[in-house]
Amino acid sequence: MAPSARSGPAVPRPGKVVCVGLNYRDHVTEGAGREVPARPLLFAKFANAVIGDGEAIVRPEGTHALDLEVELGVVIGRRARRVTAADAMDCVAGYVVVNDISARDWQGSKPALREGQKGDGQWLRAKGSDTFLPMSALVVPAGEVDPAAGLRLRSWRIPGPGRPGAGEAQLMQDGTTADLLVSIPDLIAFISRAITLEPGDVIATGTPSGVGVFRDPPVFLEPGDRVRCEIEGIGSVENPVVDWTDDP
Repeated sequence: MAPSARSGPAVPRPGKVVCVGLNYRDHVTEGAGREVPARPLLFAKFANAVIGDGEAIVRPEGTHALDLEVELGVVIGRRARRVTAADAMDCVAGYVVVNDISARDWQGSKPALREGQKGDGQWLRAKGSDTFLPMSALVVPAGEVDPAAGLRLRSWRIPGPGRPGAGEAQLMQDGTTADLLVSIPDLIAFISRAITLEPGDVIATGTPSGVGVFRDPPVFLEPGDRVRCEIEGIGSVENPVVDWTDDP
């Protein structure tokens, strides 16, 4: 899989990035002991995390367990405050591909923890560090695709030089947006009851199974690797991984 040309993210400086955890049943069940949330599990990223196609994902000092998560990003086009699910799609400008990069050790995922380690107790560093939200280059208008009908979403890890399988794309995730547990209209209605969504905000709707932390043995991203995320009809984003000491 050839490296992609560099291009900027579709929404370079979102006012808010609202992320949804555990929104695909197969991702819930791949983590032992987890249950489907009774309501959407929300967390946030900030604009510092957003990078474009071809830009480097920087592994920060102190983490050894970077992971990938391909997700459908919903771009808000109209202010949404306490909207109903029936009216929610009127507030959607379109869709992007996002990669919810996660430091699993900081997040506290047991398979990523070394002896004596524990997570932060919250996900701010683990999910919101610089470069942790690669985003595709274009917003695909909402009327051009139908996530509810099912769009295939996939991710790949391409190991770097000197690693087993170097240069060969390893398929990690292969799912469909038809399997979202909470639909896009219901997500917008739920979020906007408490958090006003403004034009340019982005909702990252969750990831399917296949992430590295729950593989046996776990598979984490290393400097020199590349990671690619793709959603049918929307596009892709591909990024190299570098160590923080190599960050210009």
